[in-house]
Formats: sequence, structure tokens, C-alpha cells
Amino acid sequence: MPVQVVVGAQWGDEGKGKIVDYLAEKSQMVIRFQGGPNAGHTICNDLGTFKLHSIPSGIFRKNTDCLIGTGTVLSPPQFFDECNILKKAGIALDRLVISDRAHLIMPWHAVLEDIEESMLADRKIGTTRKSIGPAYADRYGRWGIAVSDLAHRDWLFKRLSDILSLKNRILASHEKQQFDLDDIMSLCLEWQKKLKPFVKDTVPLIRQALKNDDLILLEGQLGIGKGVLWGSYPYVTSSSPIAGGAAVGAGIPPHRITDVIGIVKAYSTSVGAGPMVTLDEELVGPKLRELGNEYGATTGRPRKCGWLDAVMLKYGADINGYTCVAVTRIDILDTIDPIGICTGYEYEDGTIFHDMPPTPILEKCRPIIEYVPGWKCNTTSCRDWNELPKETQNYVTRIESFVNAPARFVSVGPGRDETIIRNVA
Repeated sequence: MPVQVVVGAQWGDEGKGKIVDYLAEKSQMVIRFQGGPNAGHTICNDLGTFKLHSIPSGIFRKNTDCLIGTGTVLSPPQFFDECNILKKAGIALDRLVISDRAHLIMPWHAVLEDIEESMLADRKIGTTRKSIGPAYADRYGRWGIAVSDLAHRDWLFKRLSDILSLKNRILASHEKQQFDLDDIMSLCLEWQKKLKPFVKDTVPLIRQALKNDDLILLEGQLGIGKGVLWGSYPYVTSSSPIAGGAAVGAGIPPHRITDVIGIVKAYSTSVGAGPMVTLDEELVGPKLRELGNEYGATTGRPRKCGWLDAVMLKYGADINGYTCVAVTRIDILDTIDPIGICTGYEYEDGTIFHDMPPTPILEKCRPIIEYVPGWKCNTTSCRDWNELPKETQNYVTRIESFVNAPARFVSVGPGRDETIIRNVA
């Protein structure tokens, strides 16, 4: 059985949650492999609409194990809130697991993030203020707290003592309130009691699933354009949401990954600071925002909107190596004609780019737009490829040409049943 990776082909907000929820019906295990509560995956089903920030999108499938993987950072308060929402909806959490090697977002991370953003003047990153950056920085700087640390009181006390000796000095230098070691120790012990039922070593679980040839689904967060290694640095998240990062963050041997599913929104959106070449704040951008209700699932901020960016799609395909894609939100374009596609970037000196340049160049590029016919009819009732208008089919096949992979899924609405499955090689 395959190990499938679901990754964002743009800047995030492509609809990964819906596709993971759909695919999880036949999956024995879903693993969130990176990120934290800075991005939300929206799931619509017969129980309502849910925005999951930490818990895998397979949680609604009763026969699916859901793992919050080692590559993630976890906010216990956010996690407890999500658990309560799911419990109230009657969702069982008995198959939900947190890797004991995942790291924790600590109270001082929010203060440090505020300090960092305030010092950036007019070049702010535009974070979601969920403390992701400082938490990952501490993890890689070896100042972090792992979930497993909570269960070892003497070890935890020494770790917290060492960490606070540094963090409190930094906070004091910025005239911020310092943290008391005993208070933080008490908070951590409280977290440990609540998290204990969920915490496990995920290595034996994944080993057994691979041995059983179970179908495993790896769920990424955000998209390649926001990845720390290949995104528009420094306007990025602090983890790697690409297919290669899935093996690292989940703990899966790379050769066991057989399917890389790129999620492509039918137009472009991005949230936070940083360049987006197809951004349009005058004509189509505001229209797409209202038609698609393009506001962040985590912050509620309006997303930047514009035409589909083929340069970004090709870039993501080169790095992720999609075996197929899912094209989402096609229905949002139902009333728009013509429809634009950005096929290249023109730099201020006239240089044309067909590959993604670094951020200082990207900020000074304008889009080269090609227009294709719209379909000007409702696609939300379509359930078969042949029911889609010819213009819609042409648009999807054009996307296939950019990513060099077949569009196996076409989404025409938020519901599970509003998904067209294509039998393509």
C-alpha cells in the first residue's frame, strides 16, 4: 500500500484539509508532519464546519489513527480547545496520538515573537502570532522542551532552569515581565497530566503500519511558497512543508513514499507579508476574496488574492515531484470571464523569469498574464469529469501541463461529495 503525502502547491490555504479528510476514508493512519497552530485546515461534513490547527484532518474517520508527528510544535492550550470542540461534536479521540518527540510552544515564545516583530519596522514578517518561529528556533538552537520532557520531573526542572536563565535575561533587556520557574514547572506538570493519554513513541506505531502495508497519509501545512527552505525567505514559516520534509517530520523512510499529491487552488492566495506577484487589490483580487470568503482560518485576516501563478506551480512541481494534483475551488471562478494565468515574471530591468527568483528580485516583478475563456456557469452540481464545461476541463488540463502531473481530483465545493475523481494515469 502507498504512503501518500499531501502538500500545498502554492502559499497555503489551497484546501488540503478537505482532500486529507476525503482520502482518510481509506487510510489507516494520518500524520501531521510539520507546523503547529499557525494554520488551520477547514473540514466540512455532516457534523458541521471544523477548523483544525493541530489535530490531523483524518480525525473524523473512526478507523483511522491520527498522529501529531515529531516534526510539529504543539500548543497545549490550543490542542485542549480543539479536543473539546471535537468531543462536543461526538468525535472519538481514542485513536489520536502525540509524538513524544514533538516540541512544545512555551509561554515565553509569544513574548519573544512580539519583540521580534516590533523590531522589524517596515519589513515585518506578518506572522499569525502563534509563536511558531520562536518555538522552532529554540528547537534547533537546543533550547526547546520536548513533549517527552514533561514526564521526567527532575530532567524538566533542570531544563526549565537553564532555559529561563537565558530567556529571562532577554526579556529583562526588553523590559518585559520575566517568568517564574516554579510557575512554569507547575504549568508543565498540569499539561503532562492532560496530555499523557495521547503521548506515545510513534516509531513502533509507524513501523507496524508499514509492516502491515497500511495506507498512510502524511498531511502538510501551508505550501511551498511559505517553506523555510524554498519559500520567499524571510516571509516564511519555520518548517519545511514540502514532500521531502514529510519523511523527516513524520519518521517515514523516504523510499516508502509512493504518492505526492499537490493541492492546487484554481487561483492564487497568500496571507502575511512577502511578495505575491499576481496580487491584485483593485479588480479581480477583491472579487475572488468575496466569492471565496478568503479570510485566514487562524487569524481571520483577509488573504491576498490574484490570478493563478504558473511560475509557482512549476517551481513546486520541480521540488515536490507531484505524482498527481487536486485542483480545488474551481467553482469560485464560475462567474469570472476571462480568467488570467501568470506565465512569467518581468523584472524591473525587463528580464523575464520563468523560474522562481529569490525574494529581492521577486519583490520587483510584475506578472505576465495570459487570458483564457471562462465557463460562466455553475459547476457545484458536477460530480463527473464529463459534466464539467469544456472551458473548465481546458483550465484543469492547462494546470496539468504546468505541474507535469495528472489532476486526479477536482473540487467544486467544500463538502466531501463535491469532489470529482478522475481515473487518470
